[in-house]
Amino acid sequence: MKKTHIIAIVIIAVAIGVITTSLGNASTYGNFTEAFDNPGSKIQVVGYFNKEKELIYEPEIDPNLMSFYMTDKEGKECKVVLNQSKPQDFERSEEIVLKGKAVGEEFHATDMLMKCPSKYNDGNQQVYTD
Repeated sequence: MKKTHIIAIVIIAVAIGVITTSLGNASTYGNFTEAFDNPGSKIQVVGYFNKEKELIYEPEIDPNLMSFYMTDKEGKECKVVLNQSKPQDFERSEEIVLKGKAVGEEFHATDMLMKCPSKYNDGNQQVYTD
């Protein structure tokens, strides 16, 4: 075999390994019901922070742990445990996307994305018509 053939086979093997690893880490969108029906599966849940329930974040004890209640788009509420520090302006977020899995009666999130109110529209959206 030529050296170029061996190098090509190695590159193909590495590419296959990268693709299968990335597919194994992919999570799908769902809701809390689906997360609790499949407790070991990683899932992304979109919802809203419940401002009426308690938010626990004690940076003196553990700066990388917070818990709060979130309602998914289907209306199901669940306690969320996030293994990250509390993001700035968390309480002002409009929508939250959590990546994690169901553990017992809680949703344990490893990552969170927030959609915050735009600082450009001040809550007044104008509709232009011709």
